[in-house]
Amino acid sequence: MGSEAGANESVADRHDAAFVARFDHAALALHRMTDAWPIFAEALGARFIANGQHPGYSWLQMGFANGFTIETLHPEELPDPEDSGAPVDEHRPDHQGEFVRRFLDRRGPGVHHLTFVVDDLDAAVASLARLGITPGSENRDDPGWLEVLYAPHQVHGVMVQVAQSDGRNLVPQDPPEGFAEAGFDHPIAGFGRVVHCVVDLESAVEVFRDGLGGHITSTGAAVDGNHWVEIGWEGSGRLRLLEAASGEMEDFVGEHPGRVRHLYFNFDDPGSIPGARQVAERRWVVGDDEHLGVRIVVSSALR
Repeated sequence: MGSEAGANESVADRHDAAFVARFDHAALALHRMTDAWPIFAEALGARFIANGQHPGYSWLQMGFANGFTIETLHPEELPDPEDSGAPVDEHRPDHQGEFVRRFLDRRGPGVHHLTFVVDDLDAAVASLARLGITPGSENRDDPGWLEVLYAPHQVHGVMVQVAQSDGRNLVPQDPPEGFAEAGFDHPIAGFGRVVHCVVDLESAVEVFRDGLGGHITSTGAAVDGNHWVEIGWEGSGRLRLLEAASGEMEDFVGEHPGRVRHLYFNFDDPGSIPGARQVAERRWVVGDDEHLGVRIVVSSALR
């Protein structure tokens, strides 16, 4: 990835937030729940955490060796009220869950949002508000899971979910039928970071470090000269902000304020992953295909 500065932090590298935040997971919208299993579960050894269903969509979470998590969202086919002769209510609750279908119809599969879990939601909202960033929506109906959503145009091209959880909804579950949980002798990948290309690197750092209580863990420049800043929080979740100032990254982002470039993993045997192609020493890529909609980059030595 080019040169890299050390992780020693200056005063400017860390924001003294009034809350504690954790980059909890990256969420992908997929056509089918099973679309993610061949890569994440069978090849990279992800372990099932939990799943659930809401009107209009279902979700499933998988964890990796370092505790960082992938969530997948999938549209559900719902009974049509017209079939039962009941009147059609355009404002029925089922419509609230159709955001996954709308996303897939508009953009295809891919990264839908990034989730940050905080210990004080009001403090996090106030922190972002000081930067002029206000929630697009919020839901506080469930006292065990309070959440606000920030639209992509406000937070550099990717939807951000900020949530406060008391953990009461975390109960042991069995994986769904057909989930290919790897055996105990199968290596489990580390989910190293989400790499997100942004047009305005300085402003993006301000949002994720100052607004969301992160700290800079490292900085550097890619081989094409585009600079990057990696931000961390409590726990293992990391976000690398890569400027799209020139070359391929500029073309990749296009007219958007930002776009997720890839998900980065560390794994003992990247060459064993179906469809992976080696692009550099100790580095393999699984292209963004019709199933996942995002590139998977795997290294045999996490950097």
